Amino acid sequence: MTESFLHYIWQFQYFSKNGLQTTEGEPIEILHPGIRNTDAGPDFSQARIKIGNLEWRGSVEIHIRSSGWLEHHHHHDAAYEPVVLHVVWEHDKPIYRADGTALPALELKQRTDEAIWKRYRQLFTTPQSIACSASLPAVDGLIKVSAQEVMMAERLEKKAAAFTELLASCRESWDEAVYRLMGRNFGFKVNAEPFARLTHVVPLKILLRHADNILQLEGLLLGMAGMLDAVKTSRDNYVKLLQREFRLLAHKYKLTEKKMHLAQWRFMRLRPANFPTLRIAQFAALISTQPNLLALILETDNLNELRNRLTVKQSAYWTRHYHFGKTVSRAPAPGRQSINSVIINTVIPVLAAYARAHDEQRYMDRALFFLQHLPAEKNSIVEQWKQTGWPAQSAFDSQSLLELYQHYCQKRRCLECRIGASLIRPR
Repeated sequence: MTESFLHYIWQFQYFSKNGLQTTEGEPIEILHPGIRNTDAGPDFSQARIKIGNLEWRGSVEIHIRSSGWLEHHHHHDAAYEPVVLHVVWEHDKPIYRADGTALPALELKQRTDEAIWKRYRQLFTTPQSIACSASLPAVDGLIKVSAQEVMMAERLEKKAAAFTELLASCRESWDEAVYRLMGRNFGFKVNAEPFARLTHVVPLKILLRHADNILQLEGLLLGMAGMLDAVKTSRDNYVKLLQREFRLLAHKYKLTEKKMHLAQWRFMRLRPANFPTLRIAQFAALISTQPNLLALILETDNLNELRNRLTVKQSAYWTRHYHFGKTVSRAPAPGRQSINSVIINTVIPVLAAYARAHDEQRYMDRALFFLQHLPAEKNSIVEQWKQTGWPAQSAFDSQSLLELYQHYCQKRRCLECRIGASLIRPR
């Protein structure tokens, strides 16, 4: 038995109420089970329980055994004084309040359908990473759609909250925060952290002073990334120009001591198109052509236009190089899949955060519209859902399924998921 299962049983009242009474024999009528509390304190608040002839309003605490009250030291915690009913699976000993009065208890062991517990155990003991994978085909489509909508709401809220934290670290500068988030996502998964570090050591306000000079932007970013250290004796004339610009600008803005080390970046097992040198050059081109990233995000409501404005072509040198020195026939600009990823991980969180901060629903609506019209992401998690018979058709689908997998399936929060709850409930 688990407390999470008891929370589920109590929240949805999946137990027999015939002759409902406390362990002391007093009749009980549940007028309202209360509101689930996920913070510290009793498990349910604002409950309304009629015991005998008296109606009580307060909290409900749930334990597997009554003695759990003492084991968790609730008798020493004033936060548990408002508890009006102790709901337990098994009543093994009476519990008393601080004033010496007995705490009414309701035992559920003999009132719960064993079939519900059996379905719960089957779901939680499966070795499958998606516990309900075998049962998913039988789940009603409306339940799936409802679950996806809830997951998307939660994901957007988390992304908005994460951006708000970044905004606070940027002293409430939206431009700087957008620049840092955009930079992180230009590093994609492998080089996200070093890219985030780069945008931290090279503030946007410095880059904007040189936005009309791509050579200076590249020199400053590549130099601060530590990339130019590996080619100190290069005979490449363009590299020499980059090194010169970096020395002048790093000295001017007193940035030298903040320079990153080349070892912080990953090249191994990357396709050349994803080399951080090329990504930094593309990021420099973006800053040069789109210096006001926040305005770009807020003012562009057409998805194709947004894609086109984010798909910038790097400088001439980087159309023939993935790294310094060796020439190639063609080094591509960011591909459509890369730009879609930038929109999903940068534009969408900014729109969600801006909508929340300024109470502008239109930006949230736009974020949802973009997600519904962007193709689904391709990764191992989305593939797992496809194998269960639930393929993602759009980025809305893939993002909601990622949220469901990462924060519910992996943590076995099946009882808090509409799909899991629908599989366990009485039939």
